[in-house]
Amino acid sequence: MTIFDSIILGIVEGITEFLPISSTGHLIVTSRFLEIPVTEFTKSFEIFIQFGAILAVVFYYRNSIFRTVDTWKKVLAAFIPTAILGLLLYPFVKMYLLGNIYIVTISLIVGGIILVIFELWQEPRRKDESHMYKTVAEVPYVSAIIIGTAQVIAVIPGVSRSATTIISGELLSLSRKAVVEFSFLLAIPTMLAATSLDMLRSGWSFSSYEVSLLAVGFVVSFFVALVVITWLLKYIEKHSFIAFGMYRIIAGLVFFYLFF
Repeated sequence: MTIFDSIILGIVEGITEFLPISSTGHLIVTSRFLEIPVTEFTKSFEIFIQFGAILAVVFYYRNSIFRTVDTWKKVLAAFIPTAILGLLLYPFVKMYLLGNIYIVTISLIVGGIILVIFELWQEPRRKDESHMYKTVAEVPYVSAIIIGTAQVIAVIPGVSRSATTIISGELLSLSRKAVVEFSFLLAIPTMLAATSLDMLRSGWSFSSYEVSLLAVGFVVSFFVALVVITWLLKYIEKHSFIAFGMYRIIAGLVFFYLFF
């Protein structure tokens, strides 16, 4: 891997982390295009730069993120099942799923179809948001736990953590703005835990050059993600997620044609 590769992957991560199109899946596909071999370092790199994108959330909400105690209670309630199941599945995921282009392609297509169908079905319900939770703080603990449990499906590359949070959240009557913010905030403890776990298990046994690759990818993903967060919050005010579902289907078919 080169510095150029690190920059490209950082850009891809920053763009895709909070969109329901799977950042991990796109990182795997991009690595294949760049002919980056799958190694323990590249797997750690993909996890580490995701945390760079997550810190963009902390920066974006820096003026209010630590004042909303009720919000964080709900986020942490959702994080508990994610943490437990994620910890149990971590060895299997890193060994067999990360870097698997076959799984990514199938997940993108199937997930795209599900997202389009769900959005078309959900659209009439959004005309009356009186029954919906407008903020994360209003979400019942049971609903938060269900959302956190559903997010575990996203350990499969190509599924998308954002997509699972959005679909499960809207099914549980969260408004679109609330569910997107829930996805943002839930990503903080989730990716902090994933990055810390990977760093501990790797023993931070990286060369100085590998550390520089991590640093470049981290910084690039942070700034790109900050732009995407700002754009996405404005986008959802007038648009559904159907476009992202269609993109997933098209991208999955293109990847299938190119790689298989």
